Amino acid sequence: VWVKTKCVIEKSAAQSLLNKLIRSNLVNTTNQVEVLQRDPNSPLYSVKSFEELRLKPQLLQGVYAMGFNRPSKIQENALPMMLAEPPQNLIAQSQSGTGKTAAFVLAMLSHVDPNNKFPQALCVSPTYELALQTGKVIEQMGKHYSEVKLVYAIRGNKLQRGTQLQEQVVIGTPGTMLDWCLKFKFIDPKKIKVFVLDEADVMIATQGHQDQSIRIQRMLPKQCQMLLFSATFEETVWNFAQRIVPDPNIIKLKREEETLDTIKQYYVLCNSKEEKFMALCNIYGAITIAQAMIFCHTRKTAGWLAGELSREGHQVALLSGEMQVEQRAAVIDRFRDGKEKVLVTTNVCARGIDVEQVSVVINFDLPVDRDGNPDNETYLHRIGRTGRFGKRGLAINMVDSRFSMNVLNKIQDHFNKKIEKLDTDDLDEIEKIAG
Repeated sequence: VWVKTKCVIEKSAAQSLLNKLIRSNLVNTTNQVEVLQRDPNSPLYSVKSFEELRLKPQLLQGVYAMGFNRPSKIQENALPMMLAEPPQNLIAQSQSGTGKTAAFVLAMLSHVDPNNKFPQALCVSPTYELALQTGKVIEQMGKHYSEVKLVYAIRGNKLQRGTQLQEQVVIGTPGTMLDWCLKFKFIDPKKIKVFVLDEADVMIATQGHQDQSIRIQRMLPKQCQMLLFSATFEETVWNFAQRIVPDPNIIKLKREEETLDTIKQYYVLCNSKEEKFMALCNIYGAITIAQAMIFCHTRKTAGWLAGELSREGHQVALLSGEMQVEQRAAVIDRFRDGKEKVLVTTNVCARGIDVEQVSVVINFDLPVDRDGNPDNETYLHRIGRTGRFGKRGLAINMVDSRFSMNVLNKIQDHFNKKIEKLDTDDLDEIEKIAG
């Protein structure tokens, strides 16, 4: 069980890191934000510009230097709460790419006093790599605010006993952060003004991190501002959040509608893997495709298909789970830059990757779970890579057996959406979508 749990944690953390590495812009999310205030009688403030927040000029410069022209949807509502006096606690649901890291970094940098040479803001991340990524945002945003310093409480950063930290901001992982507060006393927890717990859903997947975070929180003063962020809000996350964050304001994302209205869906009947490949080549020969993503069930199939497409003269990128996160990010960047027109991948790439030019998604294998049942959520995420940003999209499903036809029928029933059989008569129609 421990090995399985560790694997799930590593996958979640790796996906989160991948999203951070490849994200050059904020996601144009269609989610609506729901705000639940601690004091329902208090007026609800939101902002449409960073100037309204009356930030220190050095921080406003940092915000603009990072390419933020106006607050994102989550920032509009979260920043007034985070920057309020007296400080307000916040539990916020926020996906990768919505600007939440920049929001809590802005809060930390705004609340610390640069004249006081000791830690005043702590940020805990679930992994070493995610801590480094958040640290980069702190360094970028604080570029013009050189009086405020940052130190990493991560493995390998060994300080001499008796060290008195002079940095105002500390970012790190729960175990090292707890040691620095409790065992080595590098940090005086009673002087902390802001405590940020990022990626809480990834964090609590390991019992150790959950306990360590709670132990840190218990050492902090009552007036310390608590900010907790999580991409998901399942019951376990809620229970943890409410133990860590007293009297919180809450920002939730209203569940995004499972809308497939902008995506035209077809299926193609084949008898084998080789026939599926021939059908793929025929589709490519008949229409002009800007860029396409092709999903396979296994690494082996993905490798075989990428090789066959390359031999046919297509510019192909291959993405699979055994690659390091940084390698995956490099492949996605090349695809996004148009250096390859086709990205062949397993489910590792189904979530969170926004490439505006993707006009076609092909399910070379339909998504199923370990028991062979249709994986509707993965199907939605896969074909959702097309039809982005309000454009029309195209999804083509390869069906090569009675079993996969049954899977497709169940997917149709789940989404209450008919998937048409692809005929030669449809090629003119899909040419318009895919071109």
